[in-house]
Amino acid sequence: MKLQKKGYPEEEEIVLCTVTAINPYSIFTTLDEYDGRTALIHISEVSPGRIRNIRDYVKEGKKIVCKVLKINKEKGHIDLSLRRVNEKQKRNKLDEIKKQQFVEKIIEQIAKRNKKDFEKLLSEVAEKILNQYDSIFEAFELVSQDQLDLSKLLDKKLSEELTESIKQKITPPEVKIGGLITLTTYAANGVELVKNALKLSEKAGANVKNSGGGTYTIEVVAEEYKTAEKILKKALTDTEKFAQKNKIEFKFERKEE
Repeated sequence: MKLQKKGYPEEEEIVLCTVTAINPYSIFTTLDEYDGRTALIHISEVSPGRIRNIRDYVKEGKKIVCKVLKINKEKGHIDLSLRRVNEKQKRNKLDEIKKQQFVEKIIEQIAKRNKKDFEKLLSEVAEKILNQYDSIFEAFELVSQDQLDLSKLLDKKLSEELTESIKQKITPPEVKIGGLITLTTYAANGVELVKNALKLSEKAGANVKNSGGGTYTIEVVAEEYKTAEKILKKALTDTEKFAQKNKIEFKFERKEE
């Protein structure tokens, strides 16, 4: 990663490290996000229980996710723990790193096209965006959803090129909600009545599929949960009103994700 954090990490922070040396009772690493600062993992912080051979857990050059235990800035010492990182923390950190690498790739491509220094351009973008957002990727996601105009942060040409690349490479997140509708009627024209009832759900913006036995799957896909809920509510309300008016028994069972 080219974009580095300044200074020291915070205690309890989850960090990505590279193993550089292994001793019988300790592991030496560098912090990938902090310009290669060195840090140490004592054997007691590698894994719970007794460790016969520390090399069963790590190898030189291996990337590992650790938790910062103690920092002594005067001596420049950083103590880490490997065993105190749970799977969720590990996944989140690796996902964060992956997103950062993705961001850098986009900016690197623009730098090459415009024959600019990549690291200088990355620094410029980071300086403007990180003043207002927790990460560059967060800002890029907002751009992909048309919720952020980069021209308010960067110069016009750069913002236009970035926006174009972002929209090509980042698909806005989708929210899916829905469930099962059951419609029961004994009317002679019941089939036609049910079709008309379900058409109202589709008209409201929901997707409806026959699941058999008088049940139908209803699903709403939207970029935001609030929008999806609004569409689903209208679809169900319109369909239920039609059902009541035509003496159709209506039942909805929400599908939990």
